[in-house]
Amino acid sequence: MKKRNRFVYYGKKILTFVVSVFILSAVVFYVSRLAPGDPLVSYYGDRVEKMTPGEREWAKERLGLNDSVTVQYVRWLDHAFRGDFGISWKYKTDVVDVIGGRIGNTLLLGGLGFVFIFVFSLLLGVWCAWHEEGPADRMICNVGTLTSCIPEFWLSLVLILVFSVTLHWLPSSGAYSVGKERDFADRVMHLILPVGIVVLNHLWYYAYMVRNKILEEVRADYVLLARAKGLTKRAVMFRHCLRNVMPSYLSLMAISVPHILGGTYIVETVFSYPGIGTLAYESARYKDYNLLMLLCILSGILVILCNLTAQIINERIDPRIREQEVSERLEVTEP
Repeated sequence: MKKRNRFVYYGKKILTFVVSVFILSAVVFYVSRLAPGDPLVSYYGDRVEKMTPGEREWAKERLGLNDSVTVQYVRWLDHAFRGDFGISWKYKTDVVDVIGGRIGNTLLLGGLGFVFIFVFSLLLGVWCAWHEEGPADRMICNVGTLTSCIPEFWLSLVLILVFSVTLHWLPSSGAYSVGKERDFADRVMHLILPVGIVVLNHLWYYAYMVRNKILEEVRADYVLLARAKGLTKRAVMFRHCLRNVMPSYLSLMAISVPHILGGTYIVETVFSYPGIGTLAYESARYKDYNLLMLLCILSGILVILCNLTAQIINERIDPRIREQEVSERLEVTEP
């Protein structure tokens, strides 16, 4: 019975995932086609201005733009199921190859940012909870609240002005210097500012949540009982409070992946970092439909997977949710 329930449970999650991706693809396809702009510019560039009406019709026919949006979507969907996502109109090559050359940079930038945020927000949240209402805690709360409200693009420009233009300490753009693609130290220097922006803009948001959740645990009845039995503050904080907070924190970080990814896209654009974010901006700007579709699908898949993962974590670790599921099943089976 348990195996059957597990099969049904994960079957529903998979169905939700498939339906969500399908709806996302349809919405992105229709919105991108109906948006204003000339997609021929992406493929033909400035030559479009010199085209005659007949040449424009021939160009649209060649790219399949004369058909209705529904016919175009069905054709794209048929090709996508066979693993053919088309070519990039701007780069004149397969969109998979275009993304494959950039996705590693985004994974490196976003991955480092996520790891640093995960570790530092946990440490900072625990430290602030330990020194609750102390001078350092109040100062960090005020400074953290201020920095988390500063837009990423504005903070990026300020740091570029200070560390790149004025002090000449760090590079202001790119993933590496010309001819130094395999130079580890050079890549690290190019990552310092982008990763720093991603971390600074998200760190306090999650650290503040950790702080508040730990303080909620500290004020719980079982903590008072533990302290009455003689347990030290350190033992209560790390053996009980932090352990009870960790499942919620893991769920929170799973949900945070799309949030951090969005910040990574913005940072890539400001720093001209050759990643998925820069590609997404270019594909939307030049109406490179095939590239835009695959980028949106990949980003959407990541967002949906993270949300489903967080939901599964919550449902597995929270007894209240499990009890609610059991009661709903009993109500359904009762005559």
